[in-house]
Amino acid sequence: MSQPLECDYLVIGTGAAGMAFTDALLTHAPAARVLMADRRHAPGGHWHDAYPFVRLHQPSTFYGVASVPLGQEEIDRSGLNEGFYELAGADELRAYYARVMQQHFLPTGRVQHLPLCDWQGGEQGLHRLTSRLTGQTHEVRVRRKLVDTSYLEGRMPATSAPPFALGEGVRCVPAGEVARLEAGAARRFAVVGAGKTALDTCVWLLSNGVAPEAIRWIKPRESWWLNRRFHQPGTLLPEFCRGIAMQLEAMAQAAAPHEVFERLEAQGLLLRVDTAVEPQMMRGAVLSEAELALLRRITDVVRLGHVQRVERDRVVFDAHSIAAEADTLYLHCAAEGLARPPLRPVFEADRVTVQPGFWGFACFQFALIGVVESLLDDVDEKNRLFPPIHYWDEPADYLGAFAAMLRSQQARASCPGVAEWARQTRLNPLGGIGWQREDPRMAEALEQMKRFGPTAAQNLPRLIAEAAAPGRR
Repeated sequence: MSQPLECDYLVIGTGAAGMAFTDALLTHAPAARVLMADRRHAPGGHWHDAYPFVRLHQPSTFYGVASVPLGQEEIDRSGLNEGFYELAGADELRAYYARVMQQHFLPTGRVQHLPLCDWQGGEQGLHRLTSRLTGQTHEVRVRRKLVDTSYLEGRMPATSAPPFALGEGVRCVPAGEVARLEAGAARRFAVVGAGKTALDTCVWLLSNGVAPEAIRWIKPRESWWLNRRFHQPGTLLPEFCRGIAMQLEAMAQAAAPHEVFERLEAQGLLLRVDTAVEPQMMRGAVLSEAELALLRRITDVVRLGHVQRVERDRVVFDAHSIAAEADTLYLHCAAEGLARPPLRPVFEADRVTVQPGFWGFACFQFALIGVVESLLDDVDEKNRLFPPIHYWDEPADYLGAFAAMLRSQQARASCPGVAEWARQTRLNPLGGIGWQREDPRMAEALEQMKRFGPTAAQNLPRLIAEAAAPGRR
């Protein structure tokens, strides 16, 4: 065992959460010294495991760490994202996080990075890290807090076995492997899953010349998707604010939960692939209308619940089975995704456990946790500003998370330092409101938000309670 290492904060994980939190510490707690440990070989978290054609579903402007911009803030002029701000891909994100670590964190002299290390746990300020490469164990004396960004780490198709059995001779690969197939390796494809990975895989297949009739989409649930048109920064920010105003108006005027979704679909803010099927999933992914048009070309869609087993000639579900062609290549997109363990306080005397606090953009929330940790001393006050919620999964979760967003904005207003940071950081989608207030579209949206915001906040608890009632979704 080597000499004990010492730090103020031991950050477990160098993905989006760990990097955004640490960036906030370096900016707002100038004396803090940080040790960052990760089981992967380089910063970037799950982007090292992602399928090769993955892109952010939100503009690059809202992603990464607050102090280092991501992308060029340019609008795409072609492709399925034409007319909207750029979306970084996996290669760009891995390079971005490597640059943040090498050119911004390490040169401060306040950050030490230990890649390829497993956290073995610890107590009373003494923790252990073990190198995956050499087996060497490091003791780490933590003067202030452990920061656990792994508490909500989910499972990905690329690193998880399919959650269904495979019969002899069945070909099944993680979604990303479809980009590495040899010529003629498959005549038909079956995409298994209903989340963003499955959506991206279907879009990629269609965009690369696979005929819609050669694709079967097996999805246990239909999903609501957010329209990318209403989630843009810069010159398109007025549309973002109009989208928020529409949500507030719908929540203020709806007599029942389903009316919120009906209103927002009618206005184009919410999208679904099949308008005849009621969505039972909503995880906050963003979709363009061009992508939606592509997805609607797939007509062989199977909704019979979760797949239990795949044979060469059939697919078996909980209570049904369907025929299958023997030469089908199954694309596994059905991993658990984001985890939903029991909630625990984000801030404790010797620990920070990163969890979401409200509906909104992840990196803004991760950085906000670091700002609150840096600027406030009282643990109870910190938790008042950032109480955790579960990641959203069903449509009803959206209502609760949106209500939490309204409460969070109100709580932050009572803490000037935190509120000022939130107004200025590029990670906050609403940070650019100030310089566009004179735009008539922005003025109209802000007036609508002001008019319906208080009523929405009053009506949401009733809608949430009704949505959570037995037998309701």
